[in-house]
Amino acid sequence: MKFLKTGKVVLVLQGRYAGKKAVIVKNFDEGTKERAYPHAIVAGVERYPLKITTGMGQKRVAKRSRVRPFVKVVNYNHLMPTRYNLDIELKSLVTAETLKEPTQRIAARKAIKKLFEERYNSGKNRWFFQKLRKYCTTVMSID
Repeated sequence: MKFLKTGKVVLVLQGRYAGKKAVIVKNFDEGTKERAYPHAIVAGVERYPLKITTGMGQKRVAKRSRVRPFVKVVNYNHLMPTRYNLDIELKSLVTAETLKEPTQRIAARKAIKKLFEERYNSGKNRWFFQKLRKYCTTVMSID
């Protein structure tokens, strides 16, 4: 699909990370030999940073500013694109081979965590690091 490009912020709709925001690292429109369906490698936020107030000390602010990321291969059917883009270079950190080996996957997740926390602390892309509000996640069906 032409709108699911690298850097596009998407919502994961199914599975363990349903309702979480992610950014497309690499997309496979035609599929691959192992996965014959269109899919994308995404890096997202599993646990969002907590709210910070002015009365909190430095140590508490640092602890509440932590981000827990995830890296996953997701079918296009389970992604919902948003209007947002994230200009973070993740292609060098995450590849299809990286996801196969567990130790490499952990190393990639740590590198992504560092990038996401830097981006959050700089105050850029605020929307990406906020939880989805409850009314956004429910889907209404019209019968």
